[in-house]
Amino acid sequence: MKAKSPLEIYKLLPRTNCGECGFDTCMSFAANVLDRKAKVEDCKPLVEEAKKNKKAAEKLEKLKEITSPEIDEVVIGKNLKIGGEEVLYRHELTFFNPTAFFFDVSDTMDEKTIDERCSRVVEYKKFYVGKYLTLDGIAVRCSSNNPDRFAEVVKKVAGYGKPMILVTLDSECMEKALKEVAEENPLIYAATPDNWEEFFKLAEKYKVPVVVKSKDLDMLKSLASTFKSHKIPVVLDPVTEPAGKGLQKTFERVIQIRRTAILGQDRDINCPIMVTPIAAWTIEGDDVGKMYWETVIAGVFTVKYGDIMILHSLEPHTIMPLVTLRANIYTDPRTPVQVEPGLRAINNPDRNSPVLITTNFALTYYTVESDLQSSGASGWLLVLDTGGLGVEVSVAGGQFEPGKVKQLMEETKVAEKVDHRYLVIPGLAARLQGALEDELGWKVLVGPTDSGRLKAWLEQNWPPKDGVKVKG
Repeated sequence: MKAKSPLEIYKLLPRTNCGECGFDTCMSFAANVLDRKAKVEDCKPLVEEAKKNKKAAEKLEKLKEITSPEIDEVVIGKNLKIGGEEVLYRHELTFFNPTAFFFDVSDTMDEKTIDERCSRVVEYKKFYVGKYLTLDGIAVRCSSNNPDRFAEVVKKVAGYGKPMILVTLDSECMEKALKEVAEENPLIYAATPDNWEEFFKLAEKYKVPVVVKSKDLDMLKSLASTFKSHKIPVVLDPVTEPAGKGLQKTFERVIQIRRTAILGQDRDINCPIMVTPIAAWTIEGDDVGKMYWETVIAGVFTVKYGDIMILHSLEPHTIMPLVTLRANIYTDPRTPVQVEPGLRAINNPDRNSPVLITTNFALTYYTVESDLQSSGASGWLLVLDTGGLGVEVSVAGGQFEPGKVKQLMEETKVAEKVDHRYLVIPGLAARLQGALEDELGWKVLVGPTDSGRLKAWLEQNWPPKDGVKVKG
């Protein structure tokens, strides 16, 4: 995206503040376009005027140009997006489309093994900071060189509903498979200097995205340019070498491609990049060593510009670090990770259970919730909207303040759920005790600074000795 501020976009808009885009003002719309929460085409008056007026059409094209991502966005399957990045470093803006992890099956595997591997990909789910981390798709390798067998397995895998990569250099095998699943929009892998003409025809005929593959970056650029000139979505594979100097060279090629695309604005190679950590299985040694290097390679290129990967190991010690790393890298650094404010019932609380409060910073909330759940303590947990800030910071910054706490308690009607008038606040919010009591009319108890000590604290301090009670 070449636009660096909302004002650059605003200048090309009608500036009528009509609201048809769903935003109150054109400036607000421009800011959301810059953040990729809205599209230029959402400006209906401009789109309509562009159909009748050459000047408006030029403005619309200019807007599309300055708001399009530096790296092409490619869709695989129905809606899996890769690429579409704007910057080299996430702190400059953010990374938008997380690295897509595909796991392989081969058409030489027996039916049971294929089913087991596909099921593990589909069913994998890891809860992490408020959301479930999953796997993205299945890469079907044609190891048999048998077009009929390959097509049979591809059709079977398509039934699992995940995006697919079809892996073969043989155009006959590829076309047989595409006849079965082209409507699923698989990514075809790969067009090389030897077979690109056949793959070009297949990509055009079946309207699917294609991987172009070469170690030689000049050749890679030439292949990409040829396909892109015919509006075929392209992914670049600069070839993953899994060890030693080869791995170093792979790293250098990937960095050079991405830097040239973004800083040099080379439209021929501004494509998503494929890395194949599965290449680690060609290294000599035992399976543990191969899994280790596969995970290392995938981790390195999750951080450095790998938009899509093919892996083999489905073991937890391979997958878990990768999906966790990916979640961290592709979290927007401009926005604290937060949960919905409100009231949570922990471990089936009753009318005599304590009322506690924390902030909606995800790490704080899930730590407190986990500590309460694991301790077996029951309680009503108020979650205050502090804009995703932790307790100490929000107390200092004024986001955790008595008026907001009162409003939250009124909105959640927590007073109707208990027969007492006690609120337990975090130890790091101790200085608000008096102000909260004045505002709420409740007795405020100062809990521990570490939620890991809540169980012991509750055993000593709950129920309170003075017993401020109300009728239920």
